[in-house]
Formats: sequence, structure tokens, C-alpha cells
Amino acid sequence: MEYGVLPKLKEDWWQELTSQKRFMIFAGPCAVESREQLEKTAQILKNHGIIGLRGGAYKPRTRPDSFQGLGEVGLKLLAEVKQKYGLIVVTEVLDEESLEKALPVADILQVGSRNMQNFSLLKKLGRVNKPVLLKRGLAATIEEWLGAMAYIEEGGNHRIILCERGIRTFENMTRNTLDISAVPLLKRLCPYPVVVDPSHAAGRVDLIPALARAAVAAGADGLLIEVHPEPQKALSDGKQSLDLPSFIKLLEELKPWLLAAGKTF
Repeated sequence: MEYGVLPKLKEDWWQELTSQKRFMIFAGPCAVESREQLEKTAQILKNHGIIGLRGGAYKPRTRPDSFQGLGEVGLKLLAEVKQKYGLIVVTEVLDEESLEKALPVADILQVGSRNMQNFSLLKKLGRVNKPVLLKRGLAATIEEWLGAMAYIEEGGNHRIILCERGIRTFENMTRNTLDISAVPLLKRLCPYPVVVDPSHAAGRVDLIPALARAAVAAGADGLLIEVHPEPQKALSDGKQSLDLPSFIKLLEELKPWLLAAGKTF
């Protein structure tokens, strides 16, 4: 597979990204669908100083008849957009095969909630020289989440980001329930950045701004947000994806909150 020439990131980009004053924002579509979709999103990110592009090439869906992602074609599109706009790419890996294919493209490898306890995958990620974003499992306790993290650490990889994305509770008016208490708790228990995914927590766009502000107030180090140029046409998670104007509005709304927290994106 030919990815072309990838952009040169600063050697210290990880240190810069995870500095105490930096608020990480990784935004983009749930699934990579087309070049046009990615380019429109990437241009907005670049224009507003956001360096993290999230996008799924491989999608672990609840049902086998749902869109499973573009696979290698999606990775190629991510690589080309990364090169053109100079962004950091975050993409999910599901197994050893997708990991090997994603390595030339991804700057940060994402472990989704369904794979939080895929111990074989976690062990492999522990031996990879790339940062790992580890999402909390669908109904995982903090202790179980930290246990999964330890598998990555044990392999020698200590560039880890923990992502609270909501857990399954009795509530059915939202997709999941954001465990905001996990943020300050994890900040006490481990040395790694903690980010929040308000999109999966809410499952609906109207709650994303409030949950994003709550994440900042709780001391989160960043956000993972689903953004799509045309959410109504999205092949996955359209109901929880901000359109581009709404994303820009959210960035403006977050600025005073980040200023109060001594952070900037």
C-alpha cells in the first residue's frame, strides 16, 4: 500500500500536545467516507488551530450489516489529507491486521470501547512506538480500565491517553452516561492525559456543548468530538456529529472556560 510522503511533525509534538497548558481537541467524522468529507473537515480544523484529526477507517459496529468502514482506502485518504494539512491523525485499530496497516498513517492509535479488554491487542500496542488513546469500555469500572492501561504500560509504551466516553447505565434518554467523576479521579490515579468524548456519551448533538464545558471544568486535558460536514448523510453516528458551523461555535464557547483553566487549544 502506497501512502505517499507524510508530513514532518516536530520531534517534540507529543510533549507539546500533552503540555499542561495545551487542551487537546481531536475532531472529525466517526467514519472516513470520502476525500471531500475529510478535506472540508480538515480545512476547518486548520483554520481554527486544531491539529488533531480523528477518523475511522475500520469500524467495529454492533451489527454486521452496518457500514464497516473503508479500510485501506480510508487510511489512504487519511494519509493524503494529513500530508496536505499537516494534522495529527487519530484512528482506531481493531486487531493485529488493522494495526499493521494503520501504523504508517496514524500518529495516535485508538482502542475503542469494545476492545478495551482485547488483551492481545493491548499487548501489541505496548510494543509499538506510537501513542495510544484508550477508551473506557461500555460498562467498565475504573479499576478494569486501569488494568487495560497496565497491559500497554507493561510492553514499555508510556505514551497513553485515557478517554472517558460514557458508560452504560439504566438511563435511556442518552446513548450513554458521562461519568464526569472519572476525570478528576484518573488525574489522581495515573500520570496520563484524560480526554472526554461527549459525542458518544450523549448520542445527540444538543448535549455536546454542555458536556464539553463540564469536561473542561472537571479538569480534562482534551476532547474527542465527532464532526461531519453533513451529519444527516453520515454513514455512522450522524445523530451525534456536529456540523461544521456548530463545531466552530463550540470552539468559541470553550475559549472563556479554557482561559479560566489556564489552557488553550
